[in-house]
Formats: sequence, C-alpha cells, structure tokens
Amino acid sequence: MNVFNTILVLATAFLAVFGETVFTAPHYLLGAQVDLLPALMIYAALNTNVVSVSILAVAGGLWFDALSANPLGATVLPLFAVGFPICVQRDFILRELPFAQVFLGALASALVPAITILILLSGGNQPLLGWSSLWQWIVMTAGGAAATPIFFALFDWCNHAFGYQLQTESSFRPDREIHRDKKAK
Repeated sequence: MNVFNTILVLATAFLAVFGETVFTAPHYLLGAQVDLLPALMIYAALNTNVVSVSILAVAGGLWFDALSANPLGATVLPLFAVGFPICVQRDFILRELPFAQVFLGALASALVPAITILILLSGGNQPLLGWSSLWQWIVMTAGGAAATPIFFALFDWCNHAFGYQLQTESSFRPDREIHRDKKAK
C-alpha cells in the first residue's frame, strides 16, 4: 500500500490512545474504557502491508502501555498476534462487508485483552481480576466491534478525499475515426 495510508493509521492510533486517556466519560458511563487499537489493527491488517501492521503493533502497543498501568511492551505482542494472521489471510476475508468487519473487530477486541492478561500473569504481575473484569471485557468487545466499520468508513473517505486516484487509460481514443477504402473488399 502507500505511505499515506500508513501515516494515517499511525496518526489515528496516536490520537485514539491519547483520546482514551483524556476523555473519561465512556469510563464513567459504561464502567469500562473502550480500546480502539484492536479495531484499528483490523483495518491495518486488511488494507496495509505486514510492515505497517508491525509498526502499528509496536508503536500503538508502546503508546498504550506508556499511558496505562501495564508494563511497557505488554500490549505489543497481543496486537501483533491479532493483526498478523489476518494480514496473511486477508485474501480470503470479505473485507468490504460490514458484518465481517464487526465480527473481526469483536474478535480482536476480545482477544487482545485476554492475551494481555495472560502475558501479565505469566510475567508475575497481579492484575486486578474479578466479576467486574467480565463486564469490562464485554464492553471492550462491543466497543471494538462497533468501532471497526467506523474506521473502515473513515479511512475510505480519507483515502478518497486526500489520496491519489489512479487514472485508467485505454488504447482506444474516442476521437479517432477509422476511414475505410470502398474499393478494398
């Protein structure tokens, strides 16, 4: 893909992580903060290359961990573990269908926190787990599922508005006239 799409994805990841820390109204209303990075990873895995997915996993994971209680680097592997298989198998996924986008967004938003918890527990950390964690996991999954088609629509609009559109050319010129000799038969 092009560099513009990668820059746009990384800028959105930065703004999403920053927005999650600044805007706390969803946390107070729902009792959980919606994580937008897994939904963004789904878009990047389906529409960019492996390098962009890797950069998003590293940069987005480090940005998220720097502003959360996670140890630095705990979210990098879960984001990459969700994005890489989808990027490799993207030719078999119906990426234009909103149902597929919602399903993949829900799957990614459910797997990333689960893998992060496993990494934290295997690293000797003691995350706060209880019945409220189940509610937070459900809210994060539903929020990521709802955000994925929004990301697809937003990036399609941005690519159409700001991206370079290829001009299709044909060897046929519409102003060309063919003259035939009446004697040649």
